[in-house]
Amino acid sequence: MKNNRNIRLMYAIALLQGMVFYGPIATLYRQAAGVSVFQITLIESISLALALALEVPWGILADRIGYRRSMILCCGLYFVSKIVFWQADSFGGFLAERLMLSVVCAGLSGLDVSILYLSCPEEESHRVFGIYNNLGMAGLLSASAVYAVFVGENYRLAGLLTVFSYGAAAVLALFLREIRSSQPRPAGRQLAEFKVLLGQLVRNPRLLFLVLGAAFLNEAHQTITTFLNQVQYTRAGLSASVIAVIYVVMTLLGLCGGFSARLTDWLGEKCTGAVLLALAALACLTLTLTCGPVLSVAAILLLRVCHSLFTPLQTTLQNRQVRTADRATALNLNALLMDLVAVFTNLVFGRAADFALPLAMGFGFALCATGLLLYLASSRPKTGSLQ
Repeated sequence: MKNNRNIRLMYAIALLQGMVFYGPIATLYRQAAGVSVFQITLIESISLALALALEVPWGILADRIGYRRSMILCCGLYFVSKIVFWQADSFGGFLAERLMLSVVCAGLSGLDVSILYLSCPEEESHRVFGIYNNLGMAGLLSASAVYAVFVGENYRLAGLLTVFSYGAAAVLALFLREIRSSQPRPAGRQLAEFKVLLGQLVRNPRLLFLVLGAAFLNEAHQTITTFLNQVQYTRAGLSASVIAVIYVVMTLLGLCGGFSARLTDWLGEKCTGAVLLALAALACLTLTLTCGPVLSVAAILLLRVCHSLFTPLQTTLQNRQVRTADRATALNLNALLMDLVAVFTNLVFGRAADFALPLAMGFGFALCATGLLLYLASSRPKTGSLQ
């Protein structure tokens, strides 16, 4: 490997930052501090808007000051945001935490995978991304287990434990090594390069279709497995204790991303992506047509597996199509497009769920089915100079 030290450190950072001990009760934590559900959704909306605004500037900054310094800044601010969350007792406190988190998420978007991609041989990148994603899931699983066994109703203790894990991650970031030469260039030139990258994305339908297809699956998975699943479980008559067990199982299934490279070696890239998107569409269709407990749980878990296996594959495919030294800027541009998709899909999902939950699940099916078509279009043999 080109830089084993960076890869080991990034693995450890992913594990520690996955340890969100208040994850199982994040909404209850805020409600106990007097924040209403409407205020929580308002904070999320403001946070997403800020993250969108910062995606491109952060990518330009990362390419300008170097990936190591950018990672240190992100991990440090991440740590501070968890301190704010731990101490927050009002709408303003939780809003401040989410605003800081928006800055961090925009900064990490494309940055962490750029460090990993440039620290390992290209042929190893798929496996490295799978392990990296798995360690984040492993951290979440271990934190959830600690919460269930030791923390209980002590919400603030869960917040404090999260502060410790993110503090450790911030310290580890200090030991990263720069993996590219950071030669500052005039901001005007970087803005011009961003325009060039934007033009390349628009003129590259293969990459554009890939990003959109991945975005559709991401948003169907995120909304259904994070928000709509509990409503579906309630409709199916499941108790709170059973829902908690399903949460642990779903977290465990998130670890299957580590098998993505093996599955791709077996089926091939095109077939693997197509099968996963087709199965995700089938899962959403099942949720549209039934509210039975067994089928509901099986469909949601299947959607989780498909997303976990598809993420390392689409990350590798995106990185492979980057044709510039400003890798973080190019990947942030892709992430910006995916976030814009999220703004639209979140509104549709919310409106549809208010009207009828099956309608929202049907929209998830439409997203995954469209994502399948786009992925197949992105996998067609290139003609001319599209790539």
